Order: sequence, then structure tokens, then C-alpha cells
Amino acid sequence: MIGTLAFRHLLVKKARSLFLLLGFSIGVGVMIVLLSVGEAMLDQSRDVSLVGGGEVTVLPQGIDIEAMRTGGLGGMFFTIERARFLTRQALGGERNRDLVRIVAPAIEGKLVYLCPATGACRPTAVRAGGEIPSRAAALGAGLAVLHGRWADSPADSAYVAPTPQQLYDDLDRFHLPRTRDSTWGEWHYFNLVTSPDEWWYITFLVGGEVSLADRGDRWGGRMLVTHRRPDGRHDRYTAEVPAARVSMDTSRADLAIGESWVRQRDGTYRLHVAARGARGRARLDLLVRPKPNRYFPPVELREDDFLSGYVVPALAATASGRACSAGRCVEVRDAPAYHDHNWGVWRDVTWEWGAAQGQSVSFLYGGVYGPGEAGSSPFFLTLVDSLGVRRVLRFGRIDYRGGRVADGLPGARAPEGFTLLGSWEADTVRLSVQVDHALASEASASTYRRTFLQMRGRFELEGRVLGESLQDRGQGFFETYLSR
Repeated sequence: MIGTLAFRHLLVKKARSLFLLLGFSIGVGVMIVLLSVGEAMLDQSRDVSLVGGGEVTVLPQGIDIEAMRTGGLGGMFFTIERARFLTRQALGGERNRDLVRIVAPAIEGKLVYLCPATGACRPTAVRAGGEIPSRAAALGAGLAVLHGRWADSPADSAYVAPTPQQLYDDLDRFHLPRTRDSTWGEWHYFNLVTSPDEWWYITFLVGGEVSLADRGDRWGGRMLVTHRRPDGRHDRYTAEVPAARVSMDTSRADLAIGESWVRQRDGTYRLHVAARGARGRARLDLLVRPKPNRYFPPVELREDDFLSGYVVPALAATASGRACSAGRCVEVRDAPAYHDHNWGVWRDVTWEWGAAQGQSVSFLYGGVYGPGEAGSSPFFLTLVDSLGVRRVLRFGRIDYRGGRVADGLPGARAPEGFTLLGSWEADTVRLSVQVDHALASEASASTYRRTFLQMRGRFELEGRVLGESLQDRGQGFFETYLSR
């Protein structure tokens, strides 16, 4: 009887019956999906290839999650570049302290081979991982230690919360070339502004077939100093020494070139500079103090034999001390300063570069043209404030306009100004620069003959970053190459 009534109800109320069947089908489908998701989450919680604990897992862009879990080619050798910087500042810094409670870096399930310390090597394949014990425990993913002690080592503490000495040793150290190359160069660069019309460019350069084991004549050191005098003229000073009089440190920033040297202690740089020019001697004794969080981490571009490395330990800094040239000395007190460090193979290489300090933000932009302008790096524009890197944007070109006379080379010209437009996702920033002063130098290579321009000018920034409007202005230094 009940079956008959149900069948007749379906025939009489066809629309209502179809609606009820549709709702029942959707409910069953949702339940199946939820059960599948629950089963997948349970499987993943037991999967040794996935990291437990926390609410968000950060992986390299473009990684295939399934390939990573199953060990496919897409999951081999993946890494997150500049993970220390992300841990300390981009994700776990002061800017995100109200959003991010803890950041726990980890290496999970890597394949390694073990051999005994003595005797014949019969490799044993094992899985290995690494993490910061205190950070993993804070995420609820700490190890259940059955015996012994599992706590942060000094290296762990230096990774997540380095002292100033450890931070700048990690950022700013010297390198050795992979192969001996006469076009290898590495240098400390500093600039400082001692008055509105007076500034200095200071370069500690090591170049040639650099080898600490060979102190022959195939490499050496050079000091390059340019002084822009208050009257608008430029004086150049140099000092060259053989390799035997060069001392460099591959674990920190310390470098000595003859009488001149740089030493970094507890995040403060002490400079002693001695060089000669047409107008006599230049001598500088300075303390350069980087402002907290105003740094840009090391990056390297590699392509075949081409390598270009760059780091900015002090995007914004102050300099104090004494600067003397041509018999005139000035006391320097809390002068605006900047410091970066470059290394690599510089055969037929040019670049675009600029750095400046505004009222609320500092910025850095740049890009490298490799040999023959092939394999050039993407242009980037980085905004930095007191909390660290605020945003990294991309741009495709710099629009130079006008022309003005440049000092240094007869007939040399420089742009009157330029603009660039940086963007990333919903953020867009426009940088406009008015060039006030320009110094030209000849830059010749096997494939080009160009003019290298060092410029100082006024800038304006405007745009929108991370949902907030941005407007700032100030002064900075800028570099480019122009064809001759």
C-alpha cells in the first residue's frame, strides 16, 4: 500500500518530486565530498612527506604538491630562496606580528646517503630533516624525544634571531670565483652626502684571477674615490696594490687594500680610506651605521659562465667621522649614507641602478644586462621602511627624457629625468626622478663603447601598496649606461 501511494504521488506531483530528488542528490554528493576531504586530510596527517603543525605552509611558487609528496621530478631539489630573510623579516618580522604568531622553517624528508667515517664506503640511504626545535614546538609539531635533549643550537638561534654581528656577517662577506677569470670583480661600495652640494663615492675593489692560495700578479686591489666638491667639480683619487697587499674575509665584510680597510663589528662599519689624485691625497675615517631593517638580502644571477651577485646591507645609514681631500677636512656627523656589495664576472656587463631615502620609505631599483644584452635580469623596485622590505615590484623599462651636460667627459650628456612604473598584482608605484647632477665616465668593452653615468637627483613616489596609498619624496643616487 505504501509503495503504491508513493508511486502515485510521484506521477501526480512530477515537479515537486523532481525537486525533492534533486535536493536529495545534492545532499548525497556533498556528503561524499566531505567524506573524501576528511579521508584525504587523514591520509595527509599520516604522510611523512608533509610537514605537520601550523596553519599555513609556504612552498616555492609553481611546485607540484602531488609530485612533491610522491617524489616525482617536480618535487626534486626544490628550495625556497632567501628562506632566512623570509623567516626573519618578510613573514616573521615586526610588520606581521599581529598576524603571524610563529614561523618555523623546516627541511622535511630529504634523501641523503651515509658512509662510515672509517673503512670502505657502503652508502646507506636514509631520510633526513631539519628544523628549529623551539619553533617546531611552538607549532605543536615538536618531536617526541625518548632520550636526550632537543633544543635550539647556537646555529638555530642565529638563523631565526641573529645578533647584529651574525646578521651582517651573513649578509656581507667575500666570495671566491668558481674558476679563475680575469674579469672577476668584487667590491664594497659606499656613498655619503656631507652637505647639499658635496658627496663622496667610495669603492673598495678586488679584481682579476682572485685566489687566496696564489698571491701572484694575476689579481690585486684598487681604491676608487670620487669627491664632488661644494663648487660642483669632481676630484678622483685612486690607489692600486698587488695581491700580496690585499686581505679579504670570506666569512665577513672585512677587507684591506694597502693602507685602506673596511671592518664590520656588531653591525657598524669602520672605514679608513687613503688614495691619491691630481690635487693631492684623500683620507677618510668614518663610522657607517646601518638603520635597523633597512637591508636587501643577497641575490645571485647565474647563466653558464655569467654570474652577478648583489646585496645591500645598508640601504639607509648614517656616517660620522672625518673626510679630507686636497688639504681640506670636514667633520662628518650623521650624514646620509648607503652601502652595497657586488661580486661576479663583469665581462660586457652593464646595469640600471638607483637608491634613495625619502621621508617614510627608502627604495632600491635595478637590473643587470648580461653579455651582449642577452639574459638580462628582470628589473625590480623594492620599497623599504623601518619594519623592513615593504614590497618588491617589477617593471619592464625606464623612460629617460631630455638631455643635460654631464661632468667628467667632454661632450657627455645625461638625461634631465626619467620615470618608471613598478607593479605586482594589485600594487602599482610610479617613480619620477629629476636629475640635478651627473658625472660621466668612459666604459668600453669588447662589444660596446658607452658612457657610465652617476647621477644625483630628486624623486617623487606615488601609488598604492598593500591597500594603502603611498606618496613620498627625497633625494638619491642613480646609475645607467648610455651608448656613445
